[in-house]
Amino acid sequence: MTDRARSAARSWVVLAVALAVVAVVALGVALTGQQSAPQPPLRAAAGEPSTSSTNTTPPAAPAAPAEPTTAPVEVAEPVALRIPALEVSSEVMQLGLQPDGTVEVPPLDQVGTAGWYRQSPAPGAVGPAVLLGHVDSAEHGPGVFFELGALTPGAEVEVERRDGTVAVFTVDRVERYTKTGFPTLQVYGNTPDPQLRLITCGGEFDPVARSYEDNVVAYATLAGTRPA
Repeated sequence: MTDRARSAARSWVVLAVALAVVAVVALGVALTGQQSAPQPPLRAAAGEPSTSSTNTTPPAAPAAPAEPTTAPVEVAEPVALRIPALEVSSEVMQLGLQPDGTVEVPPLDQVGTAGWYRQSPAPGAVGPAVLLGHVDSAEHGPGVFFELGALTPGAEVEVERRDGTVAVFTVDRVERYTKTGFPTLQVYGNTPDPQLRLITCGGEFDPVARSYEDNVVAYATLAGTRPA
């Protein structure tokens, strides 16, 4: 592994750990509790298996991030997202950092659009590509990830890229965590293969804080690529 690749891998992990909680909390700001989005079982704490009989597969335990064993390969940026099982079809905007250092999220007047955090790997590159989306909005109703909690293992997620290729991911599991129990390394830490994370808000809406209490995360693994 080259010094440049090792440095890039380390930089992403440090940034991800520092900013992960900020990103997922921001997705719940100014959203309403009027909708009833599907909710996967809640995991009381990161890495602890759910007590629900509907979800018996525990998540991978949080661990030190693994560094890629080969130099990273250039992968084109994402431009569109499709989740056939949820009838989701969305353009993908790019998200960066706001002036105060927090992670951007899609504007509330574009709740139907997903966003790629461009400091994460591109979908199909080694590591966890991160796509963020709102669950709903007081003014605009259900968001692009309103039904994310209903996604089941084996479902396909298609990410079209600017070079005309489509990265096809297979869902491994969907989890819900309290914001205080969010497993940062498990979600954002380096992986030895191409992964995808879809993140939105979940749980009950807190009218005082004007945000949701939990986060829903879908984990997926690259199954293959094809022409658009």
